[in-house]
Amino acid sequence: MANLGSSSATKSMKSVKLKFRIPYFTEWGQRLLVCGSEPTLGSWNVKKGLLLSPFHQGDELIWTGTVAVPCCFSCEYSYYVVDDAKNVLRWEMGNKRKLILPPLLQEGGQTLELHDLWQTGGDALPFRSAFKDVIFCKSSTLNIDRQEVILQDKLDQGESVLVRFKICCPNVEEGTSVYVIGSSTKLGNWKVQDGLKLQYTGEYIWEAYCVIPKSDFPIKYKYCKYGKNGCLSLEIGSTRELSIDSSKSQLQYIFLSDGMLREMPWRGAGVAIPMFSVRSEVDLGVGEFLDLKLLVDWAVESGFHLVQLLPINDTSVHGMWWDSYPYSSLSVFALHPLYLRVQALSENMPEDIKNEIRNAKECLDGKDVDYEATMATKLSVAKKVFMQERDLILDSSSFHKFFSANEDWLKPYAAFCFLRDFFETSDHSQWGRFSNYSKDKLEKLVSKDTSHYDTICFHYYVQFHLHSQLSEAAAYARAKGVILKGDLPIGVDRNSVDTWVYPNLFRMNTSTGAPPDCFDKNGQNWGFPTYNWEEMSKDNYAWWRARLTQMGKYFTAYRIDHILGFFRIWELPDHAMTGLIGKFRPSIPLSQEELEREGIWDFDRLTRPYVQKEFLQQKFGDSWTLIAANFLNEYLDRYEFKEDCNTEKKIAAKLKSCAEKSLLPESEDKIRHDLFDLLKNIVLIRDPEHARNFYPRFNLEDTSSFRDLDDHSKNVLKRLYYDYYFHRQEKLWQQNALKTLPVLLNSSDMLACGEDLGLIPACVHPVMQELGLIGLRIQRMPSEPDLEFGNPSQYSYMTVCAPSCHDCSTLRAWWEEDEERRHRFVYSVMGSDELPPSQCVPDVAYFIIRQHVEAPSMWAIFPLQKCVKLWF
Repeated sequence: MANLGSSSATKSMKSVKLKFRIPYFTEWGQRLLVCGSEPTLGSWNVKKGLLLSPFHQGDELIWTGTVAVPCCFSCEYSYYVVDDAKNVLRWEMGNKRKLILPPLLQEGGQTLELHDLWQTGGDALPFRSAFKDVIFCKSSTLNIDRQEVILQDKLDQGESVLVRFKICCPNVEEGTSVYVIGSSTKLGNWKVQDGLKLQYTGEYIWEAYCVIPKSDFPIKYKYCKYGKNGCLSLEIGSTRELSIDSSKSQLQYIFLSDGMLREMPWRGAGVAIPMFSVRSEVDLGVGEFLDLKLLVDWAVESGFHLVQLLPINDTSVHGMWWDSYPYSSLSVFALHPLYLRVQALSENMPEDIKNEIRNAKECLDGKDVDYEATMATKLSVAKKVFMQERDLILDSSSFHKFFSANEDWLKPYAAFCFLRDFFETSDHSQWGRFSNYSKDKLEKLVSKDTSHYDTICFHYYVQFHLHSQLSEAAAYARAKGVILKGDLPIGVDRNSVDTWVYPNLFRMNTSTGAPPDCFDKNGQNWGFPTYNWEEMSKDNYAWWRARLTQMGKYFTAYRIDHILGFFRIWELPDHAMTGLIGKFRPSIPLSQEELEREGIWDFDRLTRPYVQKEFLQQKFGDSWTLIAANFLNEYLDRYEFKEDCNTEKKIAAKLKSCAEKSLLPESEDKIRHDLFDLLKNIVLIRDPEHARNFYPRFNLEDTSSFRDLDDHSKNVLKRLYYDYYFHRQEKLWQQNALKTLPVLLNSSDMLACGEDLGLIPACVHPVMQELGLIGLRIQRMPSEPDLEFGNPSQYSYMTVCAPSCHDCSTLRAWWEEDEERRHRFVYSVMGSDELPPSQCVPDVAYFIIRQHVEAPSMWAIFPLQKCVKLWF
């Protein structure tokens, strides 16, 4: 026993020194740290990770650190940027790094240098399902070679170096090999036939070991692909170089991790279309999930690799046609019953139901999408089939599997739909004792013992079939090599399942929107409640993670609607109707102390609507006294709005009442517009929650309130305005996005694209680049403030380029609606002095489409903004 113990102790004492080495530029106060799965590297507790030390080597800042590990050591690890207290500021994207010490290091006493490169979000893209499961799925058929490390050459103590070459190469055709060639004889002296052939080890990783004499260093090298037909594809970019410290006498081991093979990046094209527009001969009144299979076939024949949809979640809030707006969801988990194919509900459809479908189809096919009639027909048919096959479906193993995987959202959704129909409103504040959600109330509502249990089960049944039909279409797209791309709306309807179940996650006394821009000088008010990010962070954004996990069941890529909202959101009070009098959340306000130090004292003057008699006379003419009598009180030398009309919603309500009594001298719309203008004639917005905090009103220089100030106040407020909107928030917004966006990205393996349009903070594009988020470039909405039209040839690779989007007019309409703009486009973009055609003739469309197809962007996506009828 003693001898065995001694032997075991001797073996356990053998160790290898691991030296981590990575080039990375940090800012002041930042350090690099490596953390991993084993206790030596902190067991994924970053506070216990290994801090690295920096040194300069040429133009690079290199971080290194050494730790002793057992000879049989294996682990996963990643690099982190931390502050002096080891708080995480940033972490590398992509898969966790894996390290397994090979048997040749098990004698102990050696030093193994790990030469790594920081993994950006771009490095992680090949592992997203869009590429892994669709575009590059052929690579999964490659044979994996996991043989032990066998060295052909003898390791001479002090005279040679063992180098492991490792590269990630996702796009490898069958019969193609990956080599490393270089300046050493061991690397073929740049001849691929004599180079070092790499073995495929899975997950797009290729590697090989080579013993290289120290006399060959420094070595220069590149990776390449070599086809069986003799076709050589050498990686682009600068030559790689590896140097060593030749003064060291002991044997050296270097494991290189060289990131991605640098080749011409993969590019593809696709189409974007609303789900309701994908029509077929079979559908009933509207495009249906199963119609996507026909669209996929068309995409394959046309050479497209992607089909992008608008949101497909249930939006049945009001039971009216305006529910057709796809960005105001009733539930972020439930699918829309509108897209159900009722003919596929049963193989034994009774003849009377078939006749009902045929008659409805005849009526609905002769018109554009009739939302209300189509919904009513589909639900009517589905209920009849449900009552016929209720037990058959609900007792099936496939339904039980679906229900088990989705009951967390499915039960509340079914209960909400029942209560919505029972109370005839989705406004859950009107539901009496059911207004406040609880799990106990939910379980009673969905209990089998209730008289309405069949109604609850019907909603389960519809969602089950929607899931089955969309899953069938999604699997078909994957098999055909077409990416199905979904859409993640920024908001939810304030009368939704999500606000009922999770009221703590939303700021219900606010609305989201967008600040004024060239399209709308009053900004936009979307009406959605803003998010309570502080509350969401307490469970690591579980609601978002569940939402993305659900989307990942069907899609291999997705678009993040208004990605700027994850940096900051334009927040409006719930009494606002337009989008101008808002503020960014989060943001650093102007404090009363800060303003007073600058000589700004009269806060009532700056925060109250500045209404003078001459303004009223200019806007309302001879009727100004009537307007003033109904809506305003005299206040010092000015006027102020009465209590019953001191918000936009109050004004609108009072005007409606006056119009019904025929008390208005002009049109209701004009008076409302003019009164809104007066209400917004302020310079500062007082924070309703913190009275000593203020926010500069957007475009404050445009107001007469500002113009009537003294020069000192104007200069101070202008300076503070530009600081607030363009400088002081950048760090805060960057940190905010780096808290939330990585959680989204790590919740699924879908490829993520962000709609980065609008007033773009400086921090947005660097964060998106770091996280591997693909941006959006619309030619008619360039992000550069000095350009009227974007230049697709100048777009970066990490973008989607498109001539328009669902928020824009069609290409033809855009071309034909503005003659002067046509002239400017032809001159500046097409490089012609000729008179442009008044219509968007084929030559014009061809020019614009070709610009986008040839752009460096990863994706060129073309909206199909008409109904597409597929006759296959």
